[in-house]
Amino acid sequence: MKMSGSRCRSPRRLIIFHVFFFIFTTTGSSTPQVPVLIWSSEGLPPLASPAAGHITTHDQLASYLNSAFGSGPHTVLLFLQDKLSKDDFTVFGGVYGNKQDSVFQNLEAALQSSSSSVTLPALAWSGSSAVPSLLQEKLGVSPLHVDVDTLSHLSFNKSVSNLLLISLSYCTGAQMSCKEVLHANDVIIGKVMNIMKLKSVPYTAVYTGRQPSRVIPESSMSHRPMGRTLLQMVQSDDRPPIMYNSSDSTCIMLWAQSLNISLSRTSPWIDLMNETASLEGSICNGTHSRLVLNYADRYVLSFDMTQRFYPVSGRDWFTLDTVQLQVNGQTATFNGGRGIYAPAEYSFHCQSVTSFRDALLVPSGSLENSSDWRLNFVDFQIQGFGLNNGTVFSYASDCASFFTPGIWMGLLTTLLLLLILVYGLHMIMQLNTMDRFDDPKGPTISVPQTE
Repeated sequence: MKMSGSRCRSPRRLIIFHVFFFIFTTTGSSTPQVPVLIWSSEGLPPLASPAAGHITTHDQLASYLNSAFGSGPHTVLLFLQDKLSKDDFTVFGGVYGNKQDSVFQNLEAALQSSSSSVTLPALAWSGSSAVPSLLQEKLGVSPLHVDVDTLSHLSFNKSVSNLLLISLSYCTGAQMSCKEVLHANDVIIGKVMNIMKLKSVPYTAVYTGRQPSRVIPESSMSHRPMGRTLLQMVQSDDRPPIMYNSSDSTCIMLWAQSLNISLSRTSPWIDLMNETASLEGSICNGTHSRLVLNYADRYVLSFDMTQRFYPVSGRDWFTLDTVQLQVNGQTATFNGGRGIYAPAEYSFHCQSVTSFRDALLVPSGSLENSSDWRLNFVDFQIQGFGLNNGTVFSYASDCASFFTPGIWMGLLTTLLLLLILVYGLHMIMQLNTMDRFDDPKGPTISVPQTE
């Protein structure tokens, strides 16, 4: 973008302006900002294009206005919109080649026809009256609030400075969409420009907002990781585990991303991890541990674990025997001893523990509709014995075995193909070729039957 007093002949000035906005949108910070557009029929002092991510301060704007309005009278048109952000230009400016969809066509025409223009994509916002007060200070006159009808009947005294303030609304969502409101504001800007052209009054126009329409918090660039990163990097969950202490030491720990329960096949899931639970009724000793989660809204979820010595493996193992869910006095029991187990000094972990699909928890109980009650624990980890690390889980024994069905299928298929290859090579090696051949000039070869 050219920032000089001569006429800018490039027809793509507003496109470049949108490109500046896009760059600032992707590199800005969480500081509230409003864009400022300045164009003049006479000329403006040159201003270097700001670097991407630069936020213009109030003092920098004041310094530039000093050079722009340093001497002589000036007529300034201040288009002050209730709210304005650079995102309004990227969303409604037709910057992707759809110029017919742009709501700033009159603004674009004004920039193209002006002698020079200055674009400040990001002015640090310090209050709704910051820009009007600054212009009032530089021009030495109070702003005069006008509209299109008032301006058409207004006579100008070119020997004194004039500050005309045209207020523009912003979408509130009540009656008109943002696109319709911004288009109506653009029509007002076009009418004002036509009036000033008919009156042959030299002017300087400023388009900005009382406050930003959007403030998007973004982390500082200095705190972002350098190099390549995954676009959808999973954020770690810092939620602490549920711990039950006995004799001043932790004996039971449980953590899950979610503990979902459902009382029927059609009822919504309820995540109990988002609720606060008391541990009243929990117990632990050398052979039996019971973790009871009591929730204020009538739910009770309990986990029963036992530790036993198995001579075949020569070590102690713990099993999650049952999980009980109590709702309004009714109890449903789910057996987990067959699939939820680990060495006693380990913890148990499984990405998905359910009672209805690939079930590790099997419904069992006298309740009629207990089969309709469903449990779904996501990223589930529990340990009821051998917590020698205090508040840290021991090594986890995962429910996913090392040889998954897919691995077995691949191994068996490879083995079958290898056997076929070996058999084929063996058959080829058993082929015998003739070692004697008939000579037409010699006697006929006779091969005994016994040979």
